[in-house]
Amino acid sequence: MGIPSNRLTYQTAGESHGPGLVATILGVPAGLTIDTEVINTELARRQGGYGRGGRQKLETDTIEIMTGVRRGKSIGAPLTFIVKNRDSRLDDLERTPPVHRPRPGHADLPGSIKWLTTDCRETLERASARETAARVAACCIGRLMLREIFDVEVFGFVRSILDARTGVDVRFENLTDLRAARDESDTYTLDRETTERQREIIRQAKIDKDTVGGDVECHIFNCPPGVGSSMNWYDKLDARIAYAVMGIQAFKAVQIGLGAQCSKQLGSQVHDPIHYDPSKVNEPNLGFVRTSNNAGGTEGGMTNGQPVVVTGTMKPIATLLQGLPSIDLNTKQPEDSQYERSDVCAVSAASVVMENVVAFEVASAFMEKFGGDSIIETRANYEAFLDVARTLPLDTKGEQLPDAGPPDSVIA
Repeated sequence: MGIPSNRLTYQTAGESHGPGLVATILGVPAGLTIDTEVINTELARRQGGYGRGGRQKLETDTIEIMTGVRRGKSIGAPLTFIVKNRDSRLDDLERTPPVHRPRPGHADLPGSIKWLTTDCRETLERASARETAARVAACCIGRLMLREIFDVEVFGFVRSILDARTGVDVRFENLTDLRAARDESDTYTLDRETTERQREIIRQAKIDKDTVGGDVECHIFNCPPGVGSSMNWYDKLDARIAYAVMGIQAFKAVQIGLGAQCSKQLGSQVHDPIHYDPSKVNEPNLGFVRTSNNAGGTEGGMTNGQPVVVTGTMKPIATLLQGLPSIDLNTKQPEDSQYERSDVCAVSAASVVMENVVAFEVASAFMEKFGGDSIIETRANYEAFLDVARTLPLDTKGEQLPDAGPPDSVIA
C-alpha cells in the first residue's frame, strides 16, 4: 500500500561524494510557483556561515528540476530534482579511500556493525550532512506553499554558539529588520556584538583543532488555531516537528516554546492566559490572543494561533582535526579516529536546514486539513474554514447561534 497521493511528503537519495543528491516531493498541488531563485538562495545560505570547511568552496549548489513542473508551475505530479556534486569521486579509492578508524560521535561504528563491514565509508557517505542540501531544497517547497497559499511566514536564525547568545526578541512586526540583521551576520545571528563573540569562539576552536555546536531557533507566523491534531499521537504537530528536527545530522535536542524550562516553573507561570480581541477577528488567530507564548504556538498537538517557536540543539561536529581515541576495525588495536574534511562549526548552516524542515512539517499539516488538487482549491478550503470559525458558536446545522455569554463551569 503506497502513500496517499494528496499527502505532502518527500524522499532524498544520494551520497556525499556521489554524482549528486536527488529528491522527490509528493502531494504538491497544481499551480504552485516553483521559485528556483528562492530555493537556490536557501541552498547558498546552507553553504555559508563562519566556520565552514573547504567543501563549500568546491560546490555551488543549485537545483535542476526534472519532473512535475511546467513553465514554472507545479502540475500536481511528483516533483523531482537533482543537486549535482562537483566533487564526485565515490569510486576513486585514491581520493576516497576506505575508513577503518571510526569517529566518536559519528555514524561510523554503529553503521559498520549494522551493515557488517569494516569500511566506515559505506555508512558515512550517506550519513554525511551533505544530504541536507537535498533536504533543504525539498523542504523549501513546503515553505513556498506556506507563503503562497496560506500567507504563513517562516524565520530561522542562530540563537547561540557555545555561550555566545543573542537576546534579541523575535516578533512578526519586526520580521523585515530581523531578516536583514541575520543576513548581515556571517554566523546568522541577530546582532553584531553576538556575531563577533561567536566568530571569536569559532576562531579559537579552529586553533585548538576542535569544534563547537549551538542552538538554532525557528518561528512560524500566521498559523490559525487547529492545525495538527490531538486524536492520535503521530498526528500531533509538535511531535512531527520534533521528529523532523531530530532527523537533522548532529541534532541532540529539540524544544517547543519554553521547552525544558517548563519543569522549573509553576503552572501559573507557564501557561499562557487566553483573551479575546474582536478587533483581531480577521487575523489568522481569529481574535484569540495571549499575553505570553510559553507554549510555543502549540497546545494538544495543534497550533493555537500564536507563533510556532522551535529550538534545536546541534552538538559539536564529530570530525576533529586533532582526532579522538578510537580503534582500527580490522585490527581492533587503539588508534586515533580518522579525519575527513569537515567544518569547525556548522550551526549557521544547521539553522537553514531546521528552518526548512520545520516549514515542511507545518505545510504538510496544513495540507492534511485544507488540501485540494490545486492551490486555488486549497486556498478556498482554507478561507472557508476561517469564515466558519469566525462565526462560532454554531448550532447542529452549522448556523451561528446568538451570543450565549460565557460557558457554565464544568467539573471534570
